Amino acid sequence: MRSIQTKNTFKMKCMSKSFWLSLVLGSCFFMAQAQSNSIGKSDPDAKKVLDGLSAKLKSFTAVQSSFTLRVEDSKGKVQGTKSGSIFLKGKKYHINVVGGQDIFSDGKDVWTYDKSSNEVTITKADPNTQTISPDKIFTNFYDKDFLYKLNGESKIGGRTVQEVELTPVDKGKNFFKAFLYVDKVTHTLVSIKWLDKGGTHYTLDITKLNGNAPVTDAQLAYTKSKFPGAEEVDLRN
Repeated sequence: MRSIQTKNTFKMKCMSKSFWLSLVLGSCFFMAQAQSNSIGKSDPDAKKVLDGLSAKLKSFTAVQSSFTLRVEDSKGKVQGTKSGSIFLKGKKYHINVVGGQDIFSDGKDVWTYDKSSNEVTITKADPNTQTISPDKIFTNFYDKDFLYKLNGESKIGGRTVQEVELTPVDKGKNFFKAFLYVDKVTHTLVSIKWLDKGGTHYTLDITKLNGNAPVTDAQLAYTKSKFPGAEEVDLRN
């Protein structure tokens, strides 16, 4: 039986391993927050774009999406890049990060597998943490914490996108600006960029998105047989 100190060590280790995942999920939650905003003197044209994005997301039944996350410093130098896939159905999801990480959740608990250590950490899903589960995107739970404006149109990969600039009302947040790039025709998210107060730039690109994917419950479920020999570290207590 592990001591409390050992468990705390594992928690720190788990948080470190999940850094990239936290950025991905954090951006997903950030996107969800932005979609239904009506605070202050926001741009009504931007609201139309966000409302269209929100309606599109709510129409999805099961999601399969690929992503690439890029981190740059204030001078534009790339600090790191990760890619992966998200599978989502209801409150259940499976995230695969290329390089050896898999995350499963049934809405109540989260299993995080790290290939380098052949270890699975099990934690409770916490709806109050900033690392919000992907299923939050597809609900009506949208905080109203941003001012927004439409900056115009541009091209990304041959697609016409509308850029919505978002500014948090709460100046205590660790970022001061973000930009959503929404496909003008399909009303789906193409990319999101946010800038933190330390000068770091994060860009999440959605490379593929299927809102009616044939996702099965077996794909989303964690089972020991998927990771033979992996040590399980239960941090739920």
